[in-house]
Amino acid sequence: MGLFDKMFGRGASESEKQQGAQQRFNELKLKYTSVLNTADQEHMQFQNLHVQDNKLYIKATAPSEDAKNKFWDQVKLVNPNLDDVTADISVDQSRAMGAAAGGGGTTGGETYTVKSGDTLSKISKQFYGDSNEYMRIFYANRDKLKDPDKIQIGQEFVIPPDDDK
Repeated sequence: MGLFDKMFGRGASESEKQQGAQQRFNELKLKYTSVLNTADQEHMQFQNLHVQDNKLYIKATAPSEDAKNKFWDQVKLVNPNLDDVTADISVDQSRAMGAAAGGGGTTGGETYTVKSGDTLSKISKQFYGDSNEYMRIFYANRDKLKDPDKIQIGQEFVIPPDDDK
């Protein structure tokens, strides 16, 4: 019996399972808004943000140990038990220079120019094979985007490398 069967029952259709996973993601994202805002303020670079094992899974790179510690302090304020979040936070001192200069750039990856009809989900499907990975692109381009649903033709986005391959 898989995770989705446990969460939604064996009779649930794939679309019901995806809706349930998206709903859980939205619930956790809302709960951890202050954590995500702290990560943004500390210029952390997200590689992954999704639901895994019914928990919010965060994989990110911090520009310093201090930024990483501020992130963890905020996580513990939201949920001292850490029972619905998993985070893998690494430190890359070389990112500190870009963050200090105001750059939200990522190491590696490629750039993509938005075309008519594009959505972050569609771009995510193209680069990662999974439309649900759109938040990876959103968080890599927070300097250009405030809302993942509002992209414009001609915008250039950094597409983080797919570290899972």
